[in-house]
Amino acid sequence: MQRQSYQSAIDWLFQQFPSYQNIGAGAYKPNLDNIHALISELSIPLTKVPYVHVAGTNGKGSTCSILASTLTEAGYKVGLFTSPHINDFRERIRINGVLIQEEAVIDFVTHIQDASSTVTPSFFEISLAMALDHFNRERCDIAIIETGLGGRLDATNIIIPILSVITNISLEHQIFLGDTRAQIAAEKAGIIKTTIPVVIGQMDEEIGPVFSQVCENLRSTLYSATSNHPNYLERNKVIVQKCLEVLKNIGFPTKEEHFDLGIQHVKSNAGLRGRLQVINHQPLVIADAAHNEDGIRSMFRAIGTMYPKSDLRIVYGSSADKDLDQIGKLFPSKADYYLTQFKNPRSLSEKQLYEFSSNFGLNARFYSSPKLALQAAQDSANESTVIIVFGSFFLLEEIF
Repeated sequence: MQRQSYQSAIDWLFQQFPSYQNIGAGAYKPNLDNIHALISELSIPLTKVPYVHVAGTNGKGSTCSILASTLTEAGYKVGLFTSPHINDFRERIRINGVLIQEEAVIDFVTHIQDASSTVTPSFFEISLAMALDHFNRERCDIAIIETGLGGRLDATNIIIPILSVITNISLEHQIFLGDTRAQIAAEKAGIIKTTIPVVIGQMDEEIGPVFSQVCENLRSTLYSATSNHPNYLERNKVIVQKCLEVLKNIGFPTKEEHFDLGIQHVKSNAGLRGRLQVINHQPLVIADAAHNEDGIRSMFRAIGTMYPKSDLRIVYGSSADKDLDQIGKLFPSKADYYLTQFKNPRSLSEKQLYEFSSNFGLNARFYSSPKLALQAAQDSANESTVIIVFGSFFLLEEIF
């Protein structure tokens, strides 16, 4: 039998299993039965690799990446599982920044195809199983695992970590996680395990008591890493520094220079992109993955701090399931908007973008693709212009 190509394996993955990345809420499976069955059928060990488990509304990806990069600089063999990917599925699964090999993806998919399984796993469950299998086969010293959606019922919650991390809490995916920040915090707190330490990046009067009570019940030591810095990346660095302090006490020592180098080399060590990323200098173009209310608010706050007198051009597109009534309130009125659809079927249509811009009185033009929108913004730029491209990973996929 002829060996299948990498592209055919990936095509099969997306076609065979529901993917939140493509179909949204319909892919969400709120229990751990499938992933338990799948891990058991594939005989993937869960106790050989020490894990750090990271949940939160925003900042998960950058926190995971900075932590993985720092540990890489310290000489450890570090697995990293994040989502979503931007251009290539393999971005989800890395060791010391190196993508899982195409051959390994083909072998794993072929194994799934050949198995007479009674399990019908989701795309995310398959991706996670592949990652855990890869980190075990390659004998990683430690692996950083980012949750997909939520915490308690997220497929990644099959692991028993040496450290849990919750970055922050804001309203998101209320249909699954709850209508208040306290309810969402309780869902995220589901990753906290008995006697396992946890680093919390946000403790306030609404969610702080939730985390404190869970940690008390589970005899889990809580380490607060709260920061009010306007730049969200700086807040994530504070979280990582606290994680490193805890990890040092449980067998993974690092030095301050490793953290500095981890920040410097985070792209090569962990593949982090789309977080206040400068992708062009003349004119200045910044790409950011902000897509929900809290993330967009943090992004605008950071941009305002870094470029207070800039002439803003905003390239924006969004998935249709976002809370546009709340997001639109954050958009500065003194900016020119280049609103765009993207290829993914979850994209807002041009009609929906027009309604959005009208509702908030935005000075907007409309484009059929992110590249056309960005080109128009660049063509109209001057020396004081800052162009921000944000709204969705799908939009960034077409820009990068």
